[in-house]
Amino acid sequence: MHHFLALCARRVSRSTLLAAVFVTCAASVHAAAPAPAFAWPGGARAAVSLAYDDALDSQLDNALPALDRHGIKGTFYLQLSSPPVAARLPAWRVAAVRGHELGNHSLFHQCSSKGPDRGWVAAHRDLATTSRAQMVDQVLLANTMLEAIDGRRERTYTAPCGDVQALGGDYLPALHPAFVAIKAGNGPGVPASMAAVDPYQVASVGPVGASGAELIALVEQAVARGTMVAFTFHGIGGDHLSVSSQAHEELVRYLAAHRDVVWTDTFINIMQHLRQQVTQAQARPPGWTLAWSDEFSGATLDRTIWTLETGGHGWGNNEMQFYTARPENVRVEDATKARITRRRGSRQPA
Repeated sequence: MHHFLALCARRVSRSTLLAAVFVTCAASVHAAAPAPAFAWPGGARAAVSLAYDDALDSQLDNALPALDRHGIKGTFYLQLSSPPVAARLPAWRVAAVRGHELGNHSLFHQCSSKGPDRGWVAAHRDLATTSRAQMVDQVLLANTMLEAIDGRRERTYTAPCGDVQALGGDYLPALHPAFVAIKAGNGPGVPASMAAVDPYQVASVGPVGASGAELIALVEQAVARGTMVAFTFHGIGGDHLSVSSQAHEELVRYLAAHRDVVWTDTFINIMQHLRQQVTQAQARPPGWTLAWSDEFSGATLDRTIWTLETGGHGWGNNEMQFYTARPENVRVEDATKARITRRRGSRQPA
């Protein structure tokens, strides 16, 4: 089982993690506020994805160190033909090892020359003259190349410039089986409801020149709505379509300081959670409401949610075992499940 759910009509307690894990419906998660309409991990009220397009030097030089400094995970959408990919391949690999997502942003970043202000689109990289079949082949090849970099098979995609109309029509539907989620098209940067979010057409916010206060205001809007905001940055303190390093730092610092309210994670983890919630809602018995869940998306057990109770000597009902807080007994595996291990040994608590 990949996650634990608390299903009850109105209330749920944050239960104790013992030799086995169980959840009871006895007390409110938070006395001051009802559970959000959409259940985010750890009782958070909104989700934030920090993504960076085009594989730029400033992302490795400025964005990645800021994320690592504050323990925040981001998503880097690599255009595989971009010079910084080949020139700094070891750095991208290190980013993946540290838990950041490497997303697919196509081989050649084809945008359409149609529309205003598209004179910069090179003729040989014009989506309007690239066939739908060619785009599908190229994007799937990019997945193979990304797997060679980070060893992962599950992937998300961001359509360059948000354009989807190739020669012959929309090329995205043919890619659906190959991706967990896709960012493309226009829409509200902060959705009014998660029910309106299509994993294969997720709208994002592309801030250019925004201040830290403006970026944080979008996060607070998502919190008020109980939804999410998917940021799509380009340059950070340099390169094109940039946001200053200071504004980016202010946003990341804010997110790190409000982990209890905002779940900030890779785009793929957020979209996998969305899919899980939809699946659970479809399978839920009529009249039941999901009040709380934990998807175990971090590297360790979230001790702000779970409590490890220790004890022994019968514990009031003649139990033979001791309950310990040793790390080797409770751990998170594959960022999807918590494992509780029983070990045979001395009848003394550690």
